[in-house]
Amino acid sequence: MQNHLKKLLLGEQGLVVIFALAFALVSVMVPNFLTERNMLGLLQSVVTVGIVACTMMFCLAARDFDLSVGSIVAFAGMVAVMASNATGSIILGIAAALVCGAVVGFINGVVIAKFRINALITTLATMQIVRGLALIASDGRAVGINDPAFFNIALSKTFGIPSPIWVLVALFAVFGFILNRTVFGKNTLAIGGNPEASRLAGVDVGATRIAIFALQGLVCAVAGVLLASRITSGQPNSAIGLELSVISACVLGGVSLAGGRASMAGVIVGVMIMGIAENAMNLLNIPAFYQYIVRGVILLLAVLLDNLRSQALGRR
Repeated sequence: MQNHLKKLLLGEQGLVVIFALAFALVSVMVPNFLTERNMLGLLQSVVTVGIVACTMMFCLAARDFDLSVGSIVAFAGMVAVMASNATGSIILGIAAALVCGAVVGFINGVVIAKFRINALITTLATMQIVRGLALIASDGRAVGINDPAFFNIALSKTFGIPSPIWVLVALFAVFGFILNRTVFGKNTLAIGGNPEASRLAGVDVGATRIAIFALQGLVCAVAGVLLASRITSGQPNSAIGLELSVISACVLGGVSLAGGRASMAGVIVGVMIMGIAENAMNLLNIPAFYQYIVRGVILLLAVLLDNLRSQALGRR
């Protein structure tokens, strides 16, 4: 009975309880939290983390990491703005950003899967290289947007809700379906559970890992375009530290660092918990220096929860 209760609390139901308690606590203690304006602001603030978490979930589930996501987001935003300015076409600018993001992700995947370089080291190197490219291309300065229509990507609304939130919801639905209903999703979880057994069962482990990282780069580019539109410029120093927030959200949401376990519903809850924490700190005017400490504590708690879940499920 005790073990059953422990598994329940550490599973998806437990996550929902934690989220509900956090939401209720913040609603009571933080002024103006429940206003419509703040709720929309909260959802917009989690768009970048939420979008990138959709594919980071697959990376972690397959026993990999991607520390380059923040740099890819910044680089893709820069490419979108600079290409749009150069060609006079927003569509071409967005297409260029998507291609660049996918290419960086594909390179990560090839180096990791084919050259067997550790994912942590590979993406740490890519993080530096891609951020350097963004800084070089912009000479270290923000690049302004020539066409005001570029702003509408983030400012436009449907049924009163900003477009980036709809994009986030759509990606949650798409990648949730891919994880639960497709061979690719099942293969990802199988690889994370036991890569060698998956290979012997006929799964192309290398191709699957490359596809995961290429998707990660593509989705980071989507987040980069939306972010550039929202902050009205391409900024080479944007999205610094994003990778830690995304990994924290995923692990909070039940994605195992040991691989083989992931849930889109859990990731959504993890993203929202991270968003509520940041939103509450901003409403309470907590200085940014202290917010770093809170983020670090959340990351440690996420890893602790992952260990407890693994023990509850009998994996360790």
